[in-house]
Amino acid sequence: MGKTLLFHAKSVVTMDRNMPRASHVAVRDGRILAVGGPDCAAPWGGADSHIDVSGSVLMPGFVEGHAHLMAGAMWDYAYCGYHDRIDPQGQMHRGMTQIEEVIARLKEFEATLPPDQPLVGWGFDPICLTSERLSRHHLDQVSTQRPIVIIFSNFHLLCGNTAALDLAGYNAQTNVEGVVKGADGQPTGELQEMAAMFPVMRRTGIDFRALTQTDAALQSYAEVCKRAGVTTVTDLFATLGDDDITRLAEATGKKSFPVRLVPALGAIGGTPAEVAAQALAMRERATDKLRLGAVKLMTDGSIQGWTARVRAPGYIGGHPNGLWNTAPDQIFQLCEEMQRHGLQMHIHVNGDEAAAVTLEALEAAARKHPWPGARHVLQHCQMMDAALFRRAAELGVACNIFANHIWYFGDQHAALTIGPDRARSMNAVRDCLDMGVITAIHSDAPVTPMGPLFTAWCAVNRRTMSGQTLGPAQRITVEEALYAITLGAAQTLKMDTEIGSIETGKRADFVLLGEDPLSVAPENLKDVPVLGTVLGGEVHQL
Repeated sequence: MGKTLLFHAKSVVTMDRNMPRASHVAVRDGRILAVGGPDCAAPWGGADSHIDVSGSVLMPGFVEGHAHLMAGAMWDYAYCGYHDRIDPQGQMHRGMTQIEEVIARLKEFEATLPPDQPLVGWGFDPICLTSERLSRHHLDQVSTQRPIVIIFSNFHLLCGNTAALDLAGYNAQTNVEGVVKGADGQPTGELQEMAAMFPVMRRTGIDFRALTQTDAALQSYAEVCKRAGVTTVTDLFATLGDDDITRLAEATGKKSFPVRLVPALGAIGGTPAEVAAQALAMRERATDKLRLGAVKLMTDGSIQGWTARVRAPGYIGGHPNGLWNTAPDQIFQLCEEMQRHGLQMHIHVNGDEAAAVTLEALEAAARKHPWPGARHVLQHCQMMDAALFRRAAELGVACNIFANHIWYFGDQHAALTIGPDRARSMNAVRDCLDMGVITAIHSDAPVTPMGPLFTAWCAVNRRTMSGQTLGPAQRITVEEALYAITLGAAQTLKMDTEIGSIETGKRADFVLLGEDPLSVAPENLKDVPVLGTVLGGEVHQL
């Protein structure tokens, strides 16, 4: 039996209705022994040592239910985004508001590269710029010899220069869905969704899997999580071989590694039966800090890239409906096979048509292979309305909502993609909760920065970058938002018996905060400082 540690905080916000507040938490062998006052460990023989965090407010460690391990490693590329971003080492990278600024930064970055290395940029936000669409002609100003690829912030589109397009053989005769062409019949350089993007990515060495399979990438991701107060994090489209799992188990198993990692196998590159077999084999290799066995399905694309599948009346401005990354018949096949084998699914649905098709597929799978408590999760859910959330509740399907979009793209969605009326009901966390759905909210890092308190602020305030409140009827309370980044997110990962609240028997995973999020004004929620984390009783200070 290990020693008993007694944590003394300024206040403990437990997320447990039976004891909402406390001042002390006793921990033994990485789990919570008791919660209460200074004497809470007395029935267990008292404390062996005291951990004084009395300058901090203690909460359950935040749970990021939708992020990607490449959030740390993407900083190896040139940042080209509109918004200011902070890298894992805490360095600020200023956003760029004009294409000319992007080109200037790319020229600076290009000068640092060896002659035979492609230039890769990421984070570009064309929908935020008022100038013309980025094209190969812009990127040719940087180099006509070196292949250049700029990945958009949503990771569903990219733009390449002429040299990059030539590598894939894209020209006027190309007949590939997603290869955008101009009035002259030539490719503009913009490529939409995976089928069009992959040939260029492969030939320029852009391998998101490789980006995540190094110790440096893992440590960078862990640093991102710690700074955000996250103690359990997903990698929600993982491609893992046996050696990769061995390496991840070894890295996460170290006492110094500050986060529990939950990869979900990307359902790509095989038949439904093959995907299921791989996920089942992976599940057998799960550890305390490496949770395996879930599957991620990709259905449609990105709303701000006009590639999400939306119902009538579609996109404003005459844009055609989006693209399917996985065709509806394949969605039905995948859902049935995963359901048959008892594999939890996390399913990307940005547009409401994609959400409707997916719910139909899940219902069909449940009729053939009943599985009470499957708790599949729809991810993003940006255009789901009350009726779709009600249907999700009837099927026992959870929803993890991309609340950050209100701040980052709310103005653009109202003006350019789906119009003001539907933008007001985007990311409808209020409707989701009211329909009785298990609810989480997320950042989708690196699409937007990981920061659960900022995500909670977005859901509470629904403020856009221009300062307007977009859809006040969909605002939620601070208490509900804190649930969505702790216990709600834990429920979507089927880990709520272990994490998400500070209760006896659960794992001693905490976040140390500089202020009480329930005491600050709701508009200041995002500014509550993270001071460090605790994982299994081990303190990890910033």
